[in-house]
Amino acid sequence: MTDTTAHDGSPAHGNPATTDHSPAPGLPQSTDGSLAPLSLLDFATVYKGERPADAFDRSVQWAQQAEKLGFKRIWYSEHHNMKSIASSSPAVLIAHIAAKTSTINLGAGGVMLPNHAPLVIAEQFGTLAELHPGRIDLGLGRAPGTDQMTLRALRREPSAAETFPQDVAELYGYLNGPSKIPGVEAVPGMGTNVPLYILGSSLFGAQLAAHLGLPYSFASHFAPAALTQAVQVYRDNYQPSERHPEPYVIAAVNVTAADTQEEADEQWRQVCRNRVRVMAGRGRSLTEEELDMLIDSPAGQQILDMLRYSAVGTRDVVRRYLEEFRTHAQADELMVSLQSPSTAESLRSMEILADAASLSPAQR
Repeated sequence: MTDTTAHDGSPAHGNPATTDHSPAPGLPQSTDGSLAPLSLLDFATVYKGERPADAFDRSVQWAQQAEKLGFKRIWYSEHHNMKSIASSSPAVLIAHIAAKTSTINLGAGGVMLPNHAPLVIAEQFGTLAELHPGRIDLGLGRAPGTDQMTLRALRREPSAAETFPQDVAELYGYLNGPSKIPGVEAVPGMGTNVPLYILGSSLFGAQLAAHLGLPYSFASHFAPAALTQAVQVYRDNYQPSERHPEPYVIAAVNVTAADTQEEADEQWRQVCRNRVRVMAGRGRSLTEEELDMLIDSPAGQQILDMLRYSAVGTRDVVRRYLEEFRTHAQADELMVSLQSPSTAESLRSMEILADAASLSPAQR
């Protein structure tokens, strides 16, 4: 594997202007110089000293600004028993934010379907679709979104993931018809045709999305290893459906955009250190020296490599990187995870990103 770490222990962030910082050497150049449609991931992050309510207020602020700037959609992911992530109930959060916005698409990125009965998810997102027609997406994953102990607390058996393909088909029937279970319909839900997306970070999701003729979203913002192989498998094996005659790929990528390269680099350094602190520190209080040692350890390097696909820099640097990444990932749309240490910096990063992509509300 190519070394993707910079000298300070942070992952190389792919500044296209400096080959020393390329996270994926040999990224092909975009043939048309255009950016894919841009969307956002929001983890409803709870920062130190905050309550989840603070994260929800920030998510509303994020969505309102993203709508004004012209981003296509925002997705919220299901996580459980994670102190820094408040999006444990995507449908509830979407309802709150949809009521405070008017045009931007909102969705789950995603609902971990084995944690739920397909009928209940159809009813929840059917309700959202009736309240906010044409604005609701439903991304589906098969991971638990948590640890084994919490898995038991959710009353979920590990084997539940084995029926994921059948659960997706059942859910599709509830939303689009006909129902897979005679005499059972989702009310609300039936006839809403809520668009489904298969999420994945491996070949399994790619093969399933191709078989079902559904769009495919790859989690390359934290699981980069199989990106190009999975997308190729999806495109090579795609079976056209009535609703989706052509394959459609969404690839996720991290972005830290700032007014100067120095500001972006410093924000990225803080993001990387905090990522290792949270994931490898396991709740322990660490000195800066201990964190340095942890970053240099194999475990720390593995965590940093998860951030392999990351654009860090000014407007032009970020634009150039995303052009190259779009081609590299064969993506129809990019899903951006903004990586900034504070609310103010993330909002500014969003503004710079929108400017880099020449977004406008009319383009959505």
